[in-house]
Amino acid sequence: MPLCPPMIRHLRSPDLFRPIDRLPALGMRIRERTFEVLNPSTGEVLAELPDMGVEETCAGIEKAYIAQPGWAGFTARERSDVLWRWHELIIDHTDDLAAILTAEMGKPLAEAKSEISHAAAYLQWYAEEANRVYGETISAPSTDRRMLVIKQPIGVVGTITPWNFPASMVARKISPALAAGCTIVLKPAEQTPLVAGAMFALAHQAGFPEGVVNLIYASEGDAVGRELCTNPKVRKISFTGSTEIGRLLMRQCSDQIKKVSLELGGNAPFIVFDDADIDAAVDGAIQAKYRNAGQTCVSANRLYVQSRVHDEFVEKFVERARQLQVGDGFAPGVDIGPLIDKQALAKIESHIADAVAKGGAIRCGGKRVGTNGTFFQPTVLTGVTSEMTVAQEETFGPLAPIIRFNDADQVVRDANETIYGLAAYFYASNLKRVWRVAEALEYGMVGVNTGRMSSEAAPFGGIKQSGIGREGSRHGLEDYLELKYLCMGGLVTTKRMSRPRVVASMRAQVRRSAFQDFAL
Repeated sequence: MPLCPPMIRHLRSPDLFRPIDRLPALGMRIRERTFEVLNPSTGEVLAELPDMGVEETCAGIEKAYIAQPGWAGFTARERSDVLWRWHELIIDHTDDLAAILTAEMGKPLAEAKSEISHAAAYLQWYAEEANRVYGETISAPSTDRRMLVIKQPIGVVGTITPWNFPASMVARKISPALAAGCTIVLKPAEQTPLVAGAMFALAHQAGFPEGVVNLIYASEGDAVGRELCTNPKVRKISFTGSTEIGRLLMRQCSDQIKKVSLELGGNAPFIVFDDADIDAAVDGAIQAKYRNAGQTCVSANRLYVQSRVHDEFVEKFVERARQLQVGDGFAPGVDIGPLIDKQALAKIESHIADAVAKGGAIRCGGKRVGTNGTFFQPTVLTGVTSEMTVAQEETFGPLAPIIRFNDADQVVRDANETIYGLAAYFYASNLKRVWRVAEALEYGMVGVNTGRMSSEAAPFGGIKQSGIGREGSRHGLEDYLELKYLCMGGLVTTKRMSRPRVVASMRAQVRRSAFQDFAL
């Protein structure tokens, strides 16, 4: 049964925190086997959820498959209206959703509220984009034909969302699919399923028909993911997570040539050139590194600073990092919450130990905070080299390794020397350098003189082994649509004057005009 943490008693709508009570209404039976959802700040058990498996996944797929033709048959305006209502409900329940998010994921409450607003922005964007799916007309090679292209929803979509942005990732993945006319089976991360359940409760209040949105709770994603990938009634998979799991899902989808959208790992470089505004670069680096405790796929993982400004940047950056407050996300003034689990703590400690053993220096931080929870100090390393593990692997924590460089061309080559290609950042003022570096960086997204670049209006995604496809923008909607070419033959042409006679007459006029011009 669901538990009742003290925080939940203060929710304006406590029903949002009762996911098990809603299961019969969603057509799912309650299983005896359950799994716990923990608060990473305290270790407190927030809820016990039914541990679903292949049987429930198949049931959700079947419901989505049955509902899809009807949902696709809604007009674009009708689908838009339902998405708008969901958007309004999310906005109305921002405080409650943010509290649930902070409880299960740990991020500071202010960041959680910002994430809920970001999630709502995706719903608003795709409520509007639902009305902007356009086809094409093609010039036919003969007069009795018409050629055109229409776009249709791909069908049932299986989605798997991560724990680090458990609300915005739900909205970013399923709002374009719903706008296109697809139906959804979603498995949220086992660490953070509660805010997804609350959002789905609001989706049902918004008026989505039975079977259009379906939620699967599961502590182990292997069986659920395999069923989503191999079930022929699922036409597309959308996944955000590690590159390793992305490769596995892609292999499982390959037998059916199933369409995939993958947003995978990153190893983002953050380059500060010697013509940069150093104060602005420090501000951007603090945002890009320590937001969400460094647990973002676009987090700055390698900070390259040119020698002439290296010491100034390090001094100012360390000073700012020391001012960041670590603690429970509900506490006032907290900037950095806990890491998601003890494995994350162990990884950051191993990266620090490896760097120090190879000559790196800890300029601030480097230790756990307290004995309870999974808190870690914001940490800065200097003297970092490319041979260190921290420069090669994604840390996913509040650890900033700073690498000194001299040659501006070489640092771009170093930044590109990775299998990943999700996000990159750099600070510079020379316009020629800005264009040259922006075009040379092998990444799907490049932030120029900014540490934050996510927007519902922009295409989010990577190249190389950081993913396939884009989320957000009009391109995100296109990923859920199939092109269909229509060729209509045997059409009757006008009888007032046969087309060949018209064409012959016009050609004669053109020839006479050309001759007269030449004679003049």
